[in-house]
Amino acid sequence: MGLELYLDLLSQPCRALYIFARSNNIPFEFKQVELMKGQHRTEEFRKVNVLMKVPALRDGSFTLAESIAILLYLARKFKTPDHWYPSDLQKRARVDEYLSWQHVNIRGKGSKLFLTKVLLPLLTGQPLPPEKLEGVTEELNVVLKQFEEKFLQDKPFIAGSEISLADLVALVELMQPVGAGYDLFEERPKLAEWRRRVEEAVGKQLFQKAHEGILNAKNLTADKIAPELLEHFKHQLLKQASQN
Repeated sequence: MGLELYLDLLSQPCRALYIFARSNNIPFEFKQVELMKGQHRTEEFRKVNVLMKVPALRDGSFTLAESIAILLYLARKFKTPDHWYPSDLQKRARVDEYLSWQHVNIRGKGSKLFLTKVLLPLLTGQPLPPEKLEGVTEELNVVLKQFEEKFLQDKPFIAGSEISLADLVALVELMQPVGAGYDLFEERPKLAEWRRRVEEAVGKQLFQKAHEGILNAKNLTADKIAPELLEHFKHQLLKQASQN
């Protein structure tokens, strides 16, 4: 049995893995797990990842969860070019620093905007109050400013002159709000140039292919979501909304 990656390209970490593996010619079998159909909650998938989340990896009898762990596993196993996860101590520390910071910042705020703008109105049947959207947009804008000033600065990429895992993980997360209709690159020329460099480094066509689904997310309708997930999403989103 060869390497299997269990992915749904609506998920940001899944897109990072897909792009990384394809751009490095890593052989793998793409096992699609459709989140909106609840396929991650089946007993079959639970045998691969008891946490019932994507992405997940199976390599023979070995299984692995968590996207950063999987990215590092692939980088080490397939000895990908050094720039992805540099051997230089300080460059690697820059990559680690970003990957440690991004979870509750870029990922957290970008996901929140997507869920609030796309899923909340869909699940409640109510239009989104403008002040609610303004609030989550401002939260994202704060961390985008931090990303530019702290991590990107005036460098071509986060770790210096070449792309790393940090850049790939960052950009797929920033595409989530874009999929919700918020073009955060429009008035940020430094960010837009960095995006262009990252896309060129991994291959523009590959990047676009990986993002086809999320960029059509605005067309998502409730009938495409498994009924048991509708209630789960609604509960989570309303709980989140009540805390703001």
